[in-house]
Amino acid sequence: MADILREPPAGGWGGPWTEKKLDAFIKYVKAYLTIMNKYHWKTIYFDGFAGSGERRMKKDDDGTNLSLFGFGNIILSNKEETVYQGAAERIMRLPVPYKFDYYYFVEKNHKNIENLKKRLSSIPEYDQLNPKPQFKIGDCNKWLNELSMALKSDPKKYASLVFIDPFGMQVDWSSIEKLKGTRSDVWILIPTGVIVNRLLDKKGELKYINKLKDFFGMSEKQIREKFYPPVGYKMTSLFDGKEIDIIQKVKNPINRIAQIYIENMQKVWSHVTKNPLVLYNNNGLPLFHFVFASNNASALKIAKHIIV
Repeated sequence: MADILREPPAGGWGGPWTEKKLDAFIKYVKAYLTIMNKYHWKTIYFDGFAGSGERRMKKDDDGTNLSLFGFGNIILSNKEETVYQGAAERIMRLPVPYKFDYYYFVEKNHKNIENLKKRLSSIPEYDQLNPKPQFKIGDCNKWLNELSMALKSDPKKYASLVFIDPFGMQVDWSSIEKLKGTRSDVWILIPTGVIVNRLLDKKGELKYINKLKDFFGMSEKQIREKFYPPVGYKMTSLFDGKEIDIIQKVKNPINRIAQIYIENMQKVWSHVTKNPLVLYNNNGLPLFHFVFASNNASALKIAKHIIV
């Protein structure tokens, strides 16, 4: 049983949400490379959760549910599971002129990275690449740090398109903010409804506060202020007779999660989509927000046009 706060379950993922996400991203990739190829930039493609490169559709809605192993009895249905999928193969199959100078595919699972190598190396376009794509095993946070250092080592030479689509909460905010000041365009999938909202329990017990702190880059006090404002009256404690504030979880918490994350991103990049692409389940409930950020105003216009 997988701990999906950190890793997707073994096997492929696929479904309408995945296609909507990837279609939007590929449209942006084409626009991005069309523009960047006119200039001197050496372009880097960075995929932080490349997976195995294989997408397998799940057809039944009543299969075995997954609990968040190690994080309490929170359950995902098969409908929610199907959203996870990387973009590596679609990126590699893009024809000239839609090619990056450098490709970095990151994956924590050794078996997945080996499968990805096999799949991508079988694509005809692969042989045309020089240098060949780099496959990095390990935590996305580590390699985001490496990427930020590379971009800052020669800020007038390198530009990166960063694709971060974790199924869970694997990416720490401290890793994201290291990209500040770099020539980077970023698409990031935020698990607003599928996971984060479930860890922000109604009673405000916050059993997994450390994970929330790492994810938002905020203190417990800040998280409580954002999501559990006092309702304006107090009650007397039965234990010590002291008055305590009555709290209530904010209304529309999923949208609030996205809003707060976007506000954080605006501290790193000059231009961030205020109305990101929202990925819904079949019941119309939001699972993820797909957010774009850049230091280039024209890039934001392109992203907004694609999302609408």
